[in-house]
Amino acid sequence: MEKTITLEKKTVRYTLLTSRRAKHLRLSIARGGIFTVTTPLKIPQGVVEAFIVRKSAWVLRNLSEFGRLRRLRKVPSRGRRALLLRESTRALVHERLARFNAFYQCRWGRVSVRNQKRRWGSCSRKGNLNFNYRIALLPSHLADYIIVHELCHLRELNHSSRFWDLVAKTLPNHRDLKRELREFCV
Repeated sequence: MEKTITLEKKTVRYTLLTSRRAKHLRLSIARGGIFTVTTPLKIPQGVVEAFIVRKSAWVLRNLSEFGRLRRLRKVPSRGRRALLLRESTRALVHERLARFNAFYQCRWGRVSVRNQKRRWGSCSRKGNLNFNYRIALLPSHLADYIIVHELCHLRELNHSSRFWDLVAKTLPNHRDLKRELREFCV
């Protein structure tokens, strides 16, 4: 159910969801800056609004963050265009993996390109690499950062200083790239 509330002279729209499984009130902001309040059954609206007001600093800070995010052009998740994008992403990933692996000399298992909602990439303990099919829409230097990041996880499955030292061997400006990547919605 769509609702509105005024926080610090700003009208904020939110979606109210009730859930049998919810034990506490919960705030979340989904992709695209959609603000949601999840409540247990039979919680009065006044309690919900008081909760939002108590958390207003968090709400306003996170909504303004989403307002600054750059969006990739809208892409379909199904159909012919999505299939073409996945194929071009797969080609890009394999080409860049080969290029950077000439330096790192890592071995990986399976390479997957899929529609991930919250991640640009991931590396499993088995050495499988997964990439979001939207990385082909990013500037190439950011796609390189994601690919190198996951490639380095094949050696260091953490974000320790050794991991970042590995990344820095091919991308010395990795901190700037990480910061720039945060400007894009997944």
